[in-house]
Amino acid sequence: MLERIQKENDIKELNPEELLHLAEEIREFLIEKTSKSGGHLASNLGVVELTIAMHRVFELPKDKIIWDVWHQSYTHKLLTGRKDQFDTLRKYGGMSGFPKRKESDCDAFDTGHSSTSISAGLGYVKARDLKGEDYSVISVIGDGSLTGGMAYEALNNAAQLETNFIIILNDNHMSISENVGGMSRYLAQLRTADLYTGLKKGVTKTLERIPKVGDRMIAHIRKTKNSIKQLVVPGMLFEDMGITYLGPIPGHDIGALCKALKEAKRIGGPVLLHVLTEKGKGYQPAENAPDVFHGIGPFDVETGKVLGEKKKDTYTDVFGKVLCDEAKRNEKLAAITAAMADGTGLSRFKKLYPERFFDVGIAEGHGVTFAAGLAAGGMKPVFAVYSSFLQRGYDQMIHDVCLQNLPVIFAVDRAGLVGSDGETHQGIFDLSYLCSIPNMAVMSPKHKWELADMLRFAVDYDGPIALRYPRGSAFDGYSQYREPVRFGKSEMIFEEEEIALFSVGHMFEEAVKVRGRLKAEGFACTLVNARFVKPLDGECIRSLSKNHKLIAVIEENVGSGACSQRVLQYASENNLPVKVASCALPEQYVEHGSVDVLRKETGVDAESLADKIMKTYGELRL
Repeated sequence: MLERIQKENDIKELNPEELLHLAEEIREFLIEKTSKSGGHLASNLGVVELTIAMHRVFELPKDKIIWDVWHQSYTHKLLTGRKDQFDTLRKYGGMSGFPKRKESDCDAFDTGHSSTSISAGLGYVKARDLKGEDYSVISVIGDGSLTGGMAYEALNNAAQLETNFIIILNDNHMSISENVGGMSRYLAQLRTADLYTGLKKGVTKTLERIPKVGDRMIAHIRKTKNSIKQLVVPGMLFEDMGITYLGPIPGHDIGALCKALKEAKRIGGPVLLHVLTEKGKGYQPAENAPDVFHGIGPFDVETGKVLGEKKKDTYTDVFGKVLCDEAKRNEKLAAITAAMADGTGLSRFKKLYPERFFDVGIAEGHGVTFAAGLAAGGMKPVFAVYSSFLQRGYDQMIHDVCLQNLPVIFAVDRAGLVGSDGETHQGIFDLSYLCSIPNMAVMSPKHKWELADMLRFAVDYDGPIALRYPRGSAFDGYSQYREPVRFGKSEMIFEEEEIALFSVGHMFEEAVKVRGRLKAEGFACTLVNARFVKPLDGECIRSLSKNHKLIAVIEENVGSGACSQRVLQYASENNLPVKVASCALPEQYVEHGSVDVLRKETGVDAESLADKIMKTYGELRL
């Protein structure tokens, strides 16, 4: 069946029985391809039938389907003629694991972060109506994404619509980790509302048997705000907001899904279709451990075991272990995650200190202000969060944490280039936005031991502080270089003259290679571990300016507002007789690919950096 899908809307040529075979083939295809390339598997397996039904009922690219986050886009890509591109999935220059408007007209909106689809869909609806156009807009959002406040802001606005807008709630009881909070409990009630489901079917069937009058009564009940379901199901949040609620619908029944979608198209206003799916459906290892198979590397299909499992500790592992040690000696220490306890290394803390562990759901802004409240109340909160997701709490960091100079620790994981997830997940802006906030201190370790020392320092520090570290295996070289962490002070590794390498955090490993290349070419070369990006070690920079002609600042962040610019500004304001070279990432979004490839493409690999530094230094000597 899959061979017959060469482009969008080809699925309409298949009969209902063939659609069942298509679903089986898609699952086999996704398991095989993802086992080789890695990617988001469990979430994609869970929406195969839902995606088939949407492509069956709607006309693409005329109709607009917007998935929240959209790491569930693989089936959509298969059904829009991109099957032959799957061997390039998540590789540099290949197909993205997320939707890309530049990749296909059928990708209506670029996404990657959660809780956005209703807002984007509402924008499309308003644009459609203002331009007098005629197409359907379908926003799909997961129950996990409904823990994010932006979704409720959008629902509040959507309730005012008088034209059709379809919102599909993909309810699999999971985000990345298991869902938390009141919405999760509310949806659990809806899933098990057998009384309502049975009553609704019974009433409908009875009315259908009444000649002429029955159909009109059914239609009237559906349009009446105080409908039968409000009398039976407690709360009915969506109906009370003014959004028609349909469901729950079995999410792996293509026939039921198609019927419900057609019904949703006929409603002259906002409608929420509640669909029950199973994350990892059809592949036992993913069904058993959907969190593990949410985002996974290459694995063995038969066993489900990840191939080439890590042997070394990651920075995340080190952070998690040390945080638990610190919590043992400090009863005020608390940990916060935004629905990613496993991904941020807090699982062990959750088990050992459950009363001091808080999962706020996919709500980073709330998480930051919650941490501020904890700190104001006398606790020492640590908010562990990915760099690209912390962006969503920028306002709260400014006004709720740093304005009050509260002692909140931001453990900024996945900083720098993260690789295959692409533009929406690269952690290449955190130094810029963190350093822009008064009272915020920012530090970054060169290796795993320094990460441990910096975390201990942060726990004792009385003010807002960010600890920035990358994804992947922790560098364990240069273990003999482990001076005590002093506030705002850098660390001299090798002291010579001519050229000084001022290395930020995990780029130390690359800076060592750069120094080796420069030494091989006959250059004298100093190597400094910056440690603190804010406050900057001005004393060190002044000292370097006395016997160096060039300071090259090496960092994995865009240059604007980051360490390079801060060193350059300091040298300029103090009239220091030294040239400062920015060895940072270009100011652009970086697409998906392996970190090694991306470093080379963006000019921050050792070879490119050494060539740039030698060229700049050569120009100074002319």
